[in-house]
Amino acid sequence: MADRKESKSKAAIRKKVEAKDVKEKEKKEEKGKKKLEKVPDKPKPEEPKPAGKEETVEEGAQANAEDGELELEPIELPPFEIIVGERMDPFFFKFQFKNVEYSSGRNKTFLCFLVDTQGGATPIDVLRGYLEDEHSGGHAEEAFFQQVLPLYENSLQYAVTWYTSSSPCAACAAKIVEVLSARKTLRLAIFCSRLFQWEEPEIQAGLKALAGAGCKLRMMRPLDFNYIWDTFVENEEQSITLWEDCQENYEYYEEKLSSILH
Repeated sequence: MADRKESKSKAAIRKKVEAKDVKEKEKKEEKGKKKLEKVPDKPKPEEPKPAGKEETVEEGAQANAEDGELELEPIELPPFEIIVGERMDPFFFKFQFKNVEYSSGRNKTFLCFLVDTQGGATPIDVLRGYLEDEHSGGHAEEAFFQQVLPLYENSLQYAVTWYTSSSPCAACAAKIVEVLSARKTLRLAIFCSRLFQWEEPEIQAGLKALAGAGCKLRMMRPLDFNYIWDTFVENEEQSITLWEDCQENYEYYEEKLSSILH
């Protein structure tokens, strides 16, 4: 009987030990799972950047910001070009030549020209067309003497008329004065839709220099806009109705120009 009791007690102890081992094993497995869940993913290696100045705007701005300054790389504009033609698109005329006081978005110059040449042995047809400048660089006024009228003969008389979307800048005014001084038999009249930055002293000085060199300066009247529409615009034989304040804006600009020149 004693042997049976001893064997039973040993079996009970063995079961307890086995149950304890199972519990400890389960605890270890649970701890292992938790550790696996908490381990973060390894960061992916960054791709090597190409050498040179090919960083993005954000990277460049961030790098400069760390140095205490926020600077963006300048944007390179497309190549400068001058467009020459006989008649312009109606939309360009209605937008670019509108004589509004604040010319927002009108960052180019349209120049319609007439060249009447007299004095030669054979009659010369009147030269007619328009110029349009694109982006920064040389302007339409300068391009006229480079592409439209590059040659000059002092034995001929030239009567040149411009209808421009805005008056010349200071640099163009200075170059026009140089041309008029060199070409004594050339007479130039400029009729402007708007005055370009007329409050600036250098602009006013340029307009005065043009007048002093013999250039005729005048703001465009409503009749001038109608003439441009008929002569220099692809109008498809349609008439135009000018904007409501065309006459009022002409009077405004004419007053400003008169105060500058007198």
